[in-house]
Amino acid sequence: MNWFSVTFLLVLIVGVVLELWLNRRQARSVRTHRERVPTAFAGHIPLQAHQKAADYTQARLSLARWQILLSALLVLAWTLAGGLEMAASLIDAAAWGPLTSGVAIVLLVLLVNGLVELPLGIWSTFGIEQRFGFNRSTPARFLRDKLLQALLLLLLGSPLLLAILWLMQVGGEMWWLLAWGVWIGFLLLLTWIYPSWIAPLFNRFKPLPEGPLKKRLEQLLAACGFENRGMYVMDGSTRSSHGNAYFTGFGRNRRIVFFDTLLDGLEDNQVEAVLAHELGHFKRRHVPRMLFLNALMSLLGLGLLGWLAQQGWFYAGLGVETRMPATALVLFLLVSPAFTLFLSPLLSMLSRRHEFEADAFAAQHTSADALVEGLLRMYRDNASTLTPDRLYSLFHHSHPPAAERIARLRGSVSTDTPLIDPS
Repeated sequence: MNWFSVTFLLVLIVGVVLELWLNRRQARSVRTHRERVPTAFAGHIPLQAHQKAADYTQARLSLARWQILLSALLVLAWTLAGGLEMAASLIDAAAWGPLTSGVAIVLLVLLVNGLVELPLGIWSTFGIEQRFGFNRSTPARFLRDKLLQALLLLLLGSPLLLAILWLMQVGGEMWWLLAWGVWIGFLLLLTWIYPSWIAPLFNRFKPLPEGPLKKRLEQLLAACGFENRGMYVMDGSTRSSHGNAYFTGFGRNRRIVFFDTLLDGLEDNQVEAVLAHELGHFKRRHVPRMLFLNALMSLLGLGLLGWLAQQGWFYAGLGVETRMPATALVLFLLVSPAFTLFLSPLLSMLSRRHEFEADAFAAQHTSADALVEGLLRMYRDNASTLTPDRLYSLFHHSHPPAAERIARLRGSVSTDTPLIDPS
């Protein structure tokens, strides 16, 4: 072990301890407030729904503790325990050539990790989600989704890996800059083809039916100066009763997608307010800002990888003797989350600021009452906890806590009448 081995171990241990401590804080906060609906939501969220959310959150936290420990053990198994070195030696002995061997090493690591973590995914879907009435998937559909995801990874990920590993091999000291260009191009292509080619492999999408809701939403889009490329309803109910809505794609492939479960659970004015919130992200230029931030972070990450790949202590400190582009890439992907965990609160604060701005936009262009009503129904129907621990939420939640979000919106609500029927 060298100095980097010790540093890595300390950072990993601190990260695991921090995650488990935050998990415990969240569990205590939810458990403490389980027997009473918070004052801000009294009369709007029934006690039974509040307790269901508390129990659901506790179950998810219990699963998360196993995920934290398993992830740390996998990282240690691949690095200091010699797993990656063993895999590289075995694949290299097959004499497939450096590029093919490199792709095989990366895919092997992803495959093994996916198989090891699969039982937790099965328990999440058919244990927790099933117990709380959210799961609508079947074992056959679950297996089909996993196999389809693996096939897409193979078909789309292999060419990308091949290009990056080739650039690492022949691109000279500035290979990482060229690789960054390839990565950005790949992301743009993936974003463009996702709505038309990838998403339909998993779900069915139908145009939003003609009627009062569609007319209302089209008027909102026109008033906000947003060119409508199509509004679609997705059969999210085939897998889960959770509801959502999102924008996807760009250019001619740009779409607005509503889960059928969301449309079933909200009134037309509430759906309009939810759409206005999503429009707020576009009008306030949150999307290009986040794209720029992600592009900058990927550039810095690849630049750091370009430097680390030349350092002998980086390989030796992580239990690897085989110095090649693939092992450098895998090591970087395995250990970087341990070091970037502490950036989570900064990214969370930026995301929350965007959510508040999008809420304000929605309140200006539709109805703050309707958005509050819609949010309360989604909190209730999705069993979202109303009493998160502040520190846990800062690390793990990109959206503001329910109480803070509702309080800001209520500042522009003029009525004191109940916002949702507690029955």
